[in-house]
Amino acid sequence: MNTSDAKRILETALICAQQPMRLADMLVLFKDEIGADTLKVMLYELQQEWGLKGVELVQVASGWRFQSRPEMREFLDRLTPEKPPKYTRAVLETLAIIAYRQPTTRADMEDIRGVTINTLIIKQLEDRGWIEVIGHRETVGRPALFATTRQFLDDLGIASLDQLPEVGPLQEQILANLNIETLDTDSISDRQAELPMSAIAETQDSSPTSEAEHTNEVQPD
Repeated sequence: MNTSDAKRILETALICAQQPMRLADMLVLFKDEIGADTLKVMLYELQQEWGLKGVELVQVASGWRFQSRPEMREFLDRLTPEKPPKYTRAVLETLAIIAYRQPTTRADMEDIRGVTINTLIIKQLEDRGWIEVIGHRETVGRPALFATTRQFLDDLGIASLDQLPEVGPLQEQILANLNIETLDTDSISDRQAELPMSAIAETQDSSPTSEAEHTNEVQPD
């Protein structure tokens, strides 16, 4: 099989796939005719060929997929009149804390936000599949340790936590890539709970805690 035919097959499979494809899944397409190194070259070439189009080939936490570019969302939304889910600022701030401080406990989040975090906030993020409990801190009460999921990275359109944006534009990227909106009016408690983003920024470059080793990064195939 020549490279041109192989790339056409790969492109078709990626376009038709309902979920991101791992390298191991792609290799099944070619049996032993194409190796992993050649496959990676073809993926890079496809990225370049689609570089000026409204659809792009990206690597996310679960594999590779084609997706619309962020700047196309404004126009695509006109085809789907239903409104995206709305979340309070408190929900987005809690998600940001977990993303940058993971693994972290609810008490840690409350220390940063300065107010008690409503249980419904945690439940909303869990229901969307963006956070999960990965263990418990070995201290009094053994509080749950929360971290983001691969689904969160996939929905954000990135492959690993290393690709998270700087703290400043994080909320804007979350709103754009996850296709959600903030409520026009938050509750009084939410308005009083304005997150000092510097509190996250101060810890953004800190090393992971020793209590748990956790990563959402793409695993080698």
